[in-house]
Amino acid sequence: MIITRSPLRISLGGGGTDLPSYYSRHGGFLIAGAIDKYVYITIHRTFVDELIVKYSKLERVPSARELQHPIIREALALVGLDGRYLELTSMADIPAGTGLGSSGSFTTALLKALHTHQRQLVDAASLAEQACHIEIERLGEPIGKQDQYVAACGGLAVYEFAPDGRVTVTPLRLPAQTLYELEANLLLFFTGYTRAASDILREQDERSRALDPSMIDNLHEQKRLGLESRDALEAGDLLRFARIMNEHWQLKRQRSRAMSSPRIDAWYERALASGAVGGKLIGAGGGGFLLFYAQDTARLRRAMEAEGLTEVRCRFDFEGTKVVIQ
Repeated sequence: MIITRSPLRISLGGGGTDLPSYYSRHGGFLIAGAIDKYVYITIHRTFVDELIVKYSKLERVPSARELQHPIIREALALVGLDGRYLELTSMADIPAGTGLGSSGSFTTALLKALHTHQRQLVDAASLAEQACHIEIERLGEPIGKQDQYVAACGGLAVYEFAPDGRVTVTPLRLPAQTLYELEANLLLFFTGYTRAASDILREQDERSRALDPSMIDNLHEQKRLGLESRDALEAGDLLRFARIMNEHWQLKRQRSRAMSSPRIDAWYERALASGAVGGKLIGAGGGGFLLFYAQDTARLRRAMEAEGLTEVRCRFDFEGTKVVIQ
């Protein structure tokens, strides 16, 4: 049996600039961190002349071509497997549709498992590019490249997206004390809402392709704030970083009316009044997780608990996609 895992992620600045519709003209820049919450894939050989796939559904098919699950079908085709005599299972610490990049984590973990089954070595950058190829090119999803790269590489890093599609990954140069404080003071709360990221990202993608001035200007500003966030983090100025998070969120809300809701806005304001210095909704928007940086973490936890929000405690993952059992 082979078991692989890929970390989920939190974006910390510059989000939205990783979509090809933007970076192919202007270049993209963002900061993101992998966290110790994972998507797992298991694969093993069976004695049955069919492919068995277990996720939220169960599929038993003669070959991969018959699969309904698009990512698994395309991943098996990419590595040249028909899937016969194989059983694949996926599990996750956090449900899909919550803004933590689960699709990219799923795809990288799946590809890592399939390559391992084929006794093929694959480095993190190649793994990320293959996952992007499946989701963006083969399946035509209106998404960016950050999820796949963060999952494959792990760590806390800067991601730069060149117009020709090349991605440069540079670890953040954080003093050890800054990293400890950042982990301790970043708090993640589940809103209770899930959504399909592609629904919101499609609007951004279409407007970017149409050269909508307000969308392009918004993303330019997001990129500028991402650069400022990097400078603040590497200087150890976490309060400045937290205040920039607020600016990020206000800009992000302008990209789509579906980005937030009156209830999410109320929780956000309650958090700022209860010890949070800055925060944002993680992912494409519309639900998922609220991320806050707080100096008084105990006060913020009490306030969010009173609002009925569940905290998910996490630390940064520095391993990326890996084989757990082989």
